[in-house]
Amino acid sequence: ATNASVQRLLTQETEGNPISFEERQSLQQEVRKYEAYATGIRSLELYTTDYQRLLPLDDVSLNSRVPDEWIRRVDDGRGRLVWFGLDPRDPDVVIAIRSIRLIDRSFSHAGYIMVYIEKSNFQLTDRASAAGSGTRESMGLFDEAGQQIFSDFTKEADAGEMLNHGGETITVGGEDYIAVQKLSEATGWKLVILTPVDYATEGISVLRTAVIVSGAVGGLLFLVFTFILSTMITRPILNLIKVMRGARFGTLKPSTITSTTMEINELNNTYNQMVAFLNELIDVVYQKEIIQSRTELKALQAQINPHFLFNTLEAFYWALDEKGEEELAQIVVDMSGLFRYVINRTDDDEWVTIGDELDHAERYLKIMKMRMLDRLSWRIESDAASRSVPLPKLLIQPLVENAILHGVEQRVGPGSVILRVEPSNRPGYTLVTVTDDGPGMDADKLRSLYASMEAGRSSSTKGKGIGIANVERRLKLIYASEAGGLDIRSGEGQGTAVSFEIPNEYREDIRREDDIDRG
Repeated sequence: ATNASVQRLLTQETEGNPISFEERQSLQQEVRKYEAYATGIRSLELYTTDYQRLLPLDDVSLNSRVPDEWIRRVDDGRGRLVWFGLDPRDPDVVIAIRSIRLIDRSFSHAGYIMVYIEKSNFQLTDRASAAGSGTRESMGLFDEAGQQIFSDFTKEADAGEMLNHGGETITVGGEDYIAVQKLSEATGWKLVILTPVDYATEGISVLRTAVIVSGAVGGLLFLVFTFILSTMITRPILNLIKVMRGARFGTLKPSTITSTTMEINELNNTYNQMVAFLNELIDVVYQKEIIQSRTELKALQAQINPHFLFNTLEAFYWALDEKGEEELAQIVVDMSGLFRYVINRTDDDEWVTIGDELDHAERYLKIMKMRMLDRLSWRIESDAASRSVPLPKLLIQPLVENAILHGVEQRVGPGSVILRVEPSNRPGYTLVTVTDDGPGMDADKLRSLYASMEAGRSSSTKGKGIGIANVERRLKLIYASEAGGLDIRSGEGQGTAVSFEIPNEYREDIRREDDIDRG
């Protein structure tokens, strides 16, 4: 299904260019290689999406070869190999069908491949070795329709009775058997194993006698060893208790008591380890202030002065302005504003207005526009009243960054990002929405993203979802029940829209009450 020639010719077929007879002949040579080297495969057949057969070179259609229900199951499999069991036209062959997906066309449907496998390839046991082993167990393999693919059951065995009585005792030819079934998740076939009841239960009487004798001998040995162990254990424990009592008066010394009992030695070693740990802990506490001072000194030495960074960017700006590089100079100004907004060490700057956040997002979009050129277009829509609403810093820009990274950059051709701030339908709230026209997500990816947001981590090894998970976590921590978190709407090929609602006035008292309720 992934062969280069098959992929190329079926891509040509789906684009409306029929495959010529010479190309079908060359394709037949590729298929014959697989038939020659694959064990158990009798033949392979290729069909187009409209069920016309490409190989062999005839005009037989797929829906005339197999039932329509089989074709629907293959389409639902989305490229997975679907097993159907015995061929209705040839009981010596097993059929499996797979939908061919075009790798270079986003795995779009391009045709079907039908595999004919020799029924003898599914033989589970060697009859000669099974007869010599003396187990007298029998096995049978049945497809979804209950047709027998392989079996070494006797002629008296009724396949229907075995399939309907799994895990029960059945009688075959006057002998009782235990029927065990196992359903294959990959094929939907059933494996049935019959084990004679007398074979499974032989030796139970001998086992019963051994258990009774062992119980009697064990009881006697218990009485003898109880007396011996009580003497061996009690005395060393009393000596260890004396040493441990001395620790209450500040004497933290290891115990030198030894014993022939492994448990007592282990207890003594554990006590000695505890004493060593306590002495080490005392030393750690003693040195704590010195270590803390050295750590604070190293932290001060590692600090970077933001003013040096801003002054350097200012020098870049004037140098570019003098050379007439106005566009690059403006980008440097935007970068300086971006850093000044992010690098701020004052606690009272944690809250900003939506207008500040939109200005910060605009600077970021300008920088990305310079990098992506015509591939990125953007616009910001807001009213004057919404721009004065307070919110925590850096709550909107991560969503814009995520829209560009996982939306526009993943799209073939130009893309756009729209940042919209407007009054919500919910009175007293403001709605913030970031929309992109990227490839979007299907329902499974959307559920995975929500799960990663709930766990507060990324949904993939590439870091996808870190910004969204961070914003979701901050919304719930700061606003509690006042904000419902992020609302993500996306469809495959329809882009993605991420939005959230925040109250126009932040109420610390409601937040505090929610924390108390959760506590």
